[in-house]
Amino acid sequence: MHTTTQASKKAVKQGQVESQGATSAAMPAPSARPTEMGTEAALLLAQARNAAFVEAAHGRLGLGMSMLKQALEQTPMSHDLMSDLAALLLSAGELAQAATYAKRALELHPHHGPSLYTLGFACSGLGKTLQAQKTLRHLLRLEPLAMDSLLDEAPDLLPVAEAELARLNSLLGLGD
Repeated sequence: MHTTTQASKKAVKQGQVESQGATSAAMPAPSARPTEMGTEAALLLAQARNAAFVEAAHGRLGLGMSMLKQALEQTPMSHDLMSDLAALLLSAGELAQAATYAKRALELHPHHGPSLYTLGFACSGLGKTLQAQKTLRHLLRLEPLAMDSLLDEAPDLLPVAEAELARLNSLLGLGD
């Protein structure tokens, strides 16, 4: 299952980079945390997340989002599902909704790097430059737990986030 997830994630990311340029957002690899929930529930959650990413990798973002929303109905307090949905919404250009789901994920898991990444890019796309800069700066410079989370789940996003932070700092006339 892990190999499929990585391949799906890479395919989705590649499609996003091609379609959205430097401000694209890739999705973190779905993973369930057996220590936070029962093993069977964790497996079902991981299967739902993997299936959603497979659909997204095949260009069916809407179907992937629907699958995540259905899974959220069953597990409404899953920051992973909220973060995944935020990433797909960002990929689909639904920036306000992406920001909303990223914020909800961060309410449950304040140091979740991929959620901070998605929130930063959603804010940037919405023209909320200062909020985007603060969010990405928090992720990359101020919160080691968030950086660790990003590196654990989606290390290939680091250079994209660094480039966006540098762009935002330049727009705002700020240094690193």
